[in-house]
Amino acid sequence: MPLFPLITHQCAERVFAWRDGKPVTAGRFLADVAALCSRLPAGGHMLNACGDRYRFAVGLGAALVSKKISLLPSTQTPEMIRQMAQFAPDVFCLTDSADCTVDLPRMQFPALTESEAADAHGSAERPYAVPRIDGAQLVAYVFTSGSTGVPVPHPKTWGALVANVRAEAQLCRLDDGRSHAVIGTVPPQHMYGFESTVLIVMQSANALFSGQSFYPADICNAIASVPRPCTLVSTPVHMKSVIGTGLDLPPVDLILSATAPLSATLAAELEARFAAPLLEIYGSTETGQIAVRNSVRTQEWQLFAGVTLSQRDGVAWAAGGHVERPVPMQDVIESVDERHFLLHGRMADMINIAGKRNSLAYLNLQLTAIDGVADGAFYMPDEAGDEDVTRLAAFVVAPGLTSSALMAQLRLRIDAVFLPRPLVFVDALPRNATGKLPREALAALVRAHAAVNGKAA
Repeated sequence: MPLFPLITHQCAERVFAWRDGKPVTAGRFLADVAALCSRLPAGGHMLNACGDRYRFAVGLGAALVSKKISLLPSTQTPEMIRQMAQFAPDVFCLTDSADCTVDLPRMQFPALTESEAADAHGSAERPYAVPRIDGAQLVAYVFTSGSTGVPVPHPKTWGALVANVRAEAQLCRLDDGRSHAVIGTVPPQHMYGFESTVLIVMQSANALFSGQSFYPADICNAIASVPRPCTLVSTPVHMKSVIGTGLDLPPVDLILSATAPLSATLAAELEARFAAPLLEIYGSTETGQIAVRNSVRTQEWQLFAGVTLSQRDGVAWAAGGHVERPVPMQDVIESVDERHFLLHGRMADMINIAGKRNSLAYLNLQLTAIDGVADGAFYMPDEAGDEDVTRLAAFVVAPGLTSSALMAQLRLRIDAVFLPRPLVFVDALPRNATGKLPREALAALVRAHAAVNGKAA
């Protein structure tokens, strides 16, 4: 298996990151990686819980160089951490938080000094040298939730990850030789954030923004603090919250979006407000990202280099390119040609009520496209109970609308059998750090509503 560099920055002075408005060079990054390597515990598995994106990248680099495997669970709940300890008994947690409560042996990210990095910027005695990693080396296990509640590990090798993010950089034109500042609103522990805010920087000689950018003002401040060209890596929920605040939005040069489909209307508004093109990324934890599209101009997705889709018994399978073994996709996919396809929603989202079919993703798009709706989601109960027709529920954040006005707008957009009963107004939806709404979180809202109204959940 060939060797691939840890980073592709061609000289020590190239900017690798932006922290507190100041550049961090590639030479300093490599020195910090080397310094952290010398301090890591003996365990072969590391849970990288660093919230600062630069420190996360240093931890990842140190794990790669020292041949430790990073564990990237979907959450850090006590139960998930317990499962991680069962999966890898030697696991330790690298954290940069003084208040970390992860119940594992913990290592606090050290205060790495300038003197430790001084000789890494290139000299006659110690020239700038980038570690090279075997493409077959296991980098990480990324976990999805299993049907039994036990997390399912998905191994990621260095060669596959490199091929993945280099293909993304090429399609998104982030490999043009300029130093693009990459700002993320999603955590680096999530597969999308891992690929598109950390690995892509390492493999396209760009610069990551280290800070956490979750709230609208933080996102705007982050954009204003870095030089252009600038790329914003975000989600529909985060971006809708930004444009809904009325803040003056600094221009960016590219927007990447993933984790949920964008409506063409919202995509067009985002392009106009940020004065930049917007690309959606499609993929899964199992495959990594495999396709991209410009949602304003087309509904067709373009596959990454080498990746193919084939249909078997109504299921689309992804293979080739960086996808190391064929993987069944959990979405309803219609192939257009060998390189392009249409996405019709997740298989689990497809619903049939009174003989009529629809998808929760489509219904959610119609709900959130209504003027005055800040956020919203439909919920399909597991069982219909004693009712003749299964009734959907919907939860909505729309402080300026009444229930009757909202239902009137929904009747113009969706068939009457899909109108929600009940339609519940809430102050906020329990989205996680990537903007997703776990089904159990919605189920908890249903139970709470039923308890208040004296009905069985």
